[in-house]
Amino acid sequence: MEAKLIGLGVETFKMALYLAMPMLMAGLIAGLAISIFQATTQINEQTLSFVPKILLVIVVAILTMPWMMNMMIEFTTKIITMIPTFIF
Repeated sequence: MEAKLIGLGVETFKMALYLAMPMLMAGLIAGLAISIFQATTQINEQTLSFVPKILLVIVVAILTMPWMMNMMIEFTTKIITMIPTFIF
């Protein structure tokens, strides 16, 4: 019983990581590209780094939304079907 719950917790953290990874990677790559651009041009404007990253993360979230919804629906269905096995 406890092993099932621990496994479910680990799977939940993995799911959260899978769902967040595309947006985190997009923000990381955009931040790296913008900081290289700022270093080469010596422009130190804070909004130059913030606005493009936020816009890119929003675009990636919109583009990956169907994939994320499918993953969440499958995971939720799996958890709901596991409920009778946890009743004592």
